[in-house]
Amino acid sequence: MKAREGSAMASNSLVQRIARQALATFCKPLHVFPDKHQQLLDLMSQARAADLHLQPPAVDSPPPSGAPPVTYMHICETEHFSMGVFLLKSGACIPLHDHPGMHGALKVLYGKLRVSCFDRLDSQSACAHLRPSSRPQVGAVRRSVLRSSAEYTDVSEACLLAPDRDNLHQINAVEGPAAFLDVLAPPYDPDDGRDCHYFQVLQGPKLHEREVWLMEIAQPLSFWCGTEPYPGPEVRL
Repeated sequence: MKAREGSAMASNSLVQRIARQALATFCKPLHVFPDKHQQLLDLMSQARAADLHLQPPAVDSPPPSGAPPVTYMHICETEHFSMGVFLLKSGACIPLHDHPGMHGALKVLYGKLRVSCFDRLDSQSACAHLRPSSRPQVGAVRRSVLRSSAEYTDVSEACLLAPDRDNLHQINAVEGPAAFLDVLAPPYDPDDGRDCHYFQVLQGPKLHEREVWLMEIAQPLSFWCGTEPYPGPEVRL
């Protein structure tokens, strides 16, 4: 009896409902079900650390020496979307990166995050004078715009990105450790043209307000992501 009750509770958990809504939202192009995108955001906005059985670490407890600045808890993945939790140590940063042709949603579970979002304004600019001499191998330099930079906590609503809006972002943990629920659709897949690319903001000729030059770079040496087991309710799809 207890096993059945536990299974029933898991199947009706908030994280299970979020996963089902994500599947319903992204199983077909978004223009087919425009209302389902908002339904997903509404569900995700309800999520708190306790819903995923997460315990926020003490702010003054230092991470073990050599521990990764960011870890990831895998929850589920289908061909249409992936869902998991990123956990950032105090002061950690997920560097500026993109989501090629992807939609996504982010919901803070504990702590505070600063999320800075950018978009490309043109495909590529050959700007040799912007290339730092200390980097003999540089990527393309692109004219971009800073769309927003805001702080989010567990009481903030879920924020979203789209292929043509807020697609590049940098995520910083502010005033202590933080964690967020992450949904991406479709998942990253280098074989299908959806690899993760990193960027840095360059100093260069003055542009219009909020416009910047972004240069593609290799993954920063200061950033790497470990894994942790997911402790929350089981998700079945």
